[in-house]
Amino acid sequence: MFFWFAGLSFVAVALIFGSPLIDYRLVMAGAVLPVIELLWGPPWLLHTLLFPVVLMAAVMVVFRGRRLTQRRWIGLAIGAFLHLVLDGSWARTSLFWWPGFGVDVAEADAPSLPGIGLLLLMELVGIAALVWAARRYGLNDRTRRDRFLRTGHLDRAMIGEAPGTC
Repeated sequence: MFFWFAGLSFVAVALIFGSPLIDYRLVMAGAVLPVIELLWGPPWLLHTLLFPVVLMAAVMVVFRGRRLTQRRWIGLAIGAFLHLVLDGSWARTSLFWWPGFGVDVAEADAPSLPGIGLLLLMELVGIAALVWAARRYGLNDRTRRDRFLRTGHLDRAMIGEAPGTC
């Protein structure tokens, strides 16, 4: 499940924050990052609330006094938070709140991969989200696409009004 997390995190952050200066590449990387746990076993530490909180704190401490660098790298933590939402990890109490309710994760809380049909559907939804975002934010234009690939930023003119403004 790569495109599900990358596509929906990109679209969600672009629509909710409406900021051209967020590094959307890092948002997508943060949303996909917890998937690496599947390489060595069932999801655990990267699927807890502790992971994105520590990641956010680390970004703020490591880059203290460098506000633009903090703003750039905070996208990684935002993506990790979005992974928890898109994965449904928040619904698994002992996993999500680990180690708040003890260090053992209940087996009932261990997430399982969806069936192949649902997995394919989720990936198609993620790809559709990326295609929609590319069109919506003008990434078919070479200059905008190059800027996005180089900086992770979107063109301010393509963002439109920020949500919640009149």
